[in-house]
Amino acid sequence: MPFRLLALALALLPAAAAGAVPRVVADVAPVQSIVARVMQGVGEPGLVLPPGASPHDHALRPSEARRLQDAEVVVWVGPALTAWLADPIATLAPSATLVTLEDAPGVATLPLRAGGPFEPHDDDAKAGTAAIDAHLWLDPGNAAAAGRAVAAALTVADPANAAAYAANAEALARETAAQAAAIAGRLAPLAGRPYIVFHDGYQYFERRFGLPATGSIALHDGDAPGTARIAAIRDRVRADDVVCVFAEPEFAPGLVETVIEGTAARTGRLDGLGAALLPGPGLYPALLDALADSYVACLGGS
Repeated sequence: MPFRLLALALALLPAAAAGAVPRVVADVAPVQSIVARVMQGVGEPGLVLPPGASPHDHALRPSEARRLQDAEVVVWVGPALTAWLADPIATLAPSATLVTLEDAPGVATLPLRAGGPFEPHDDDAKAGTAAIDAHLWLDPGNAAAAGRAVAAALTVADPANAAAYAANAEALARETAAQAAAIAGRLAPLAGRPYIVFHDGYQYFERRFGLPATGSIALHDGDAPGTARIAAIRDRVRADDVVCVFAEPEFAPGLVETVIEGTAARTGRLDGLGAALLPGPGLYPALLDALADSYVACLGGS
């Protein structure tokens, strides 16, 4: 067979026969970034939810459904973050290897905070369950554990590149540890300064760096607070001499302005999903640095 015809025939072989890298997708941008770092130099994972989309109530577009349907490995936080995604995964990717990070070895989960400024979710309270706080990627230690879990799954799916996946996962662990140490040094002077977040999505970051929030404006992920809740938070801003109230890109900034009206509190912006960042291996470290920058700018101002 002439060389050109042979090359064409090889190009038309199915991906599996050609020994292609597994098709991998992740649920949200920070998780996709962790997976991309583990696959760096080998392949690129896809992303189910586009940057800026709310993971709590997203409706899959046809292109996103096709991406999920084509996947051989699916990496997601788990039902604590995207319960609605469980059925599409089961229906569209029933034979894919599923990596659920909330259950992964080494990933330390925290329960949802409840009481006072952090109210329980109604559904969880009715069911009597201790629900998991799903924003687990905001602890760099969890990102390192997630990377190792992803490398283990990819090793089974693609043993030819096992060494690369393992080396990348260990590099990710070293990088996140070094970054966390640098961030801890930056944030240490801010300890004890009271602040309020829009929704209670930063507990892992707060615990890791010793900056507990005073409360949150919204009671539930994605739910707009009512008049009584806003009044209660305004009272807390005054009573606790809150330094900063953080807005988020997914929620209306006008609510924050209402909360701080007539007080000395400043406004800042936190983005735990990296909505404005370019997806890929650089998103996760950029997200952590951006969060640290926001805390320093709002809590550290004179």
